[in-house]
Amino acid sequence: MASSLTKDSVSPGTPGSEKTFFGHPRGLATLFMTEMWERFSYYGMRALLPLYLVAPGGMGLNVGTATAIYSVYVSLVYLLTMPGGWFGDRVLGPRKTVAVAGAVIMLGHLTLALPSAGTFYAGLGLVALGSGLLKANISTMVGQLYDGPDDPRRDGGFTIFYMGINLGAFFSPLIIGTVGESVNWHLGFALAAVGMGLGVLQFLLGSRHLAAHSSVVPKPLSAAEKSSTLRKAALWAGIAVVAYAIVGLSGNYTLNWVLVPLTLLGLIIPVLVLVRIKRDRSLDQAEQSKMSAYIWFFVAAAVFWMIYDQGGSTLAIFADSSAENSVFGWEFPVSWYQSVNPVLIMALAPVFAWFWLALNRRGKEPSTIVKFGSGLVLVGASFFLFLAPLSIAEGGHKAAAMWLVAIYFTQTVGELLLSPVGLSVTTKMAPVKYASQMMGVWFLAVTAGDATTGLLSIAGVDLNGSGVVAMEATLAVVAGVAVWMYRSKVKSLMGDIR
Repeated sequence: MASSLTKDSVSPGTPGSEKTFFGHPRGLATLFMTEMWERFSYYGMRALLPLYLVAPGGMGLNVGTATAIYSVYVSLVYLLTMPGGWFGDRVLGPRKTVAVAGAVIMLGHLTLALPSAGTFYAGLGLVALGSGLLKANISTMVGQLYDGPDDPRRDGGFTIFYMGINLGAFFSPLIIGTVGESVNWHLGFALAAVGMGLGVLQFLLGSRHLAAHSSVVPKPLSAAEKSSTLRKAALWAGIAVVAYAIVGLSGNYTLNWVLVPLTLLGLIIPVLVLVRIKRDRSLDQAEQSKMSAYIWFFVAAAVFWMIYDQGGSTLAIFADSSAENSVFGWEFPVSWYQSVNPVLIMALAPVFAWFWLALNRRGKEPSTIVKFGSGLVLVGASFFLFLAPLSIAEGGHKAAAMWLVAIYFTQTVGELLLSPVGLSVTTKMAPVKYASQMMGVWFLAVTAGDATTGLLSIAGVDLNGSGVVAMEATLAVVAGVAVWMYRSKVKSLMGDIR
């Protein structure tokens, strides 16, 4: 599969083989396809999930509970990237961890494909666990293909890898969504398992092209550490089993006994991680200052993702019940809206990259803080835009599909302003001691944002209500303006980082 995309090497001695993948190490093709199929399975299932949860032929849940489950699931995926990275660093190594992760994801989708409500939540948990294991480790292996951070091909390699993510995300709602909505929900989940199965198969077949040290465990646990880790895991697992057994036997168990603790963990853990790093006395004054600046970016990012990720829940559920999902009389499945963002990313990302370079040559490129603040303002503007179709629906009419496309477009432009900048500033501002952990810290901003949405849903807040949508939109715009207003203070805290 990958070999058909290779060509003769343009650089003798390229790691992997005598052939390259668009001028990059051959192993990039393996990782590109693995990530593409993983995103195919993940985004296809994600496009179906909120619709399945509320459908009379699905779980038949109310909108609030469905949004809470969806938000908790997404927050868990990103929360588990930190322990996933730890597992690759300390236990199996990146290559074996990715192989195991793919198998766990496939098993999760197969469990979701079973027509049984009893196995549904177990399937969700397995997909979240596998995604967390895979996410950090596969990116690590992309970096390992190159000769250090100064390899001129490195940035281009990650750009190609990023295209694999968006290719999978684009096609999956069109295929999995159509089958799930139009034929059978569980068959759609089964197709997600097939996609991940193809990803695992080609990963195993193409793993010989990966860097040799991708199989090495960088910092293996000592015997004492293994014993301590297992004891702690067993202790916490035992406490959870006993607690839930007591609740279950008392007849008081409801779904909120799972959702509430998970949403609280999604808020508490990011705070604890930031506090632990900030209070580390081994950090020098410059690193402490940069971490103070980073907290501004982290909080702003959490607000951004809180709104942005509702594109898969709040907006999708609104489209299912209150939108005219057709273009020129041709109707399409609701899940197809989830393909709008990845296709816009693929179309606009090169334009943004060119635009920033052009401005940089003229000395007019906006600062990191201005880009970040603009991204927040745009995601807020997208929810102000959402008020229009909400008003149309409240008047008893169906909102046109283009309203939703306009919302997704505005959010995508905001994402391109904030997300790449956030990834870049995370690597630049990371204290040396925490260099390998800070990317996981960035993902915790997504966890915090989605956990907030989940907590609001559990509390009974109507996220499709005009007042709540306007409040969230105002919060994002105010946060963006605040970042801009205090840009001088944040710049001074950032030191030499721009």
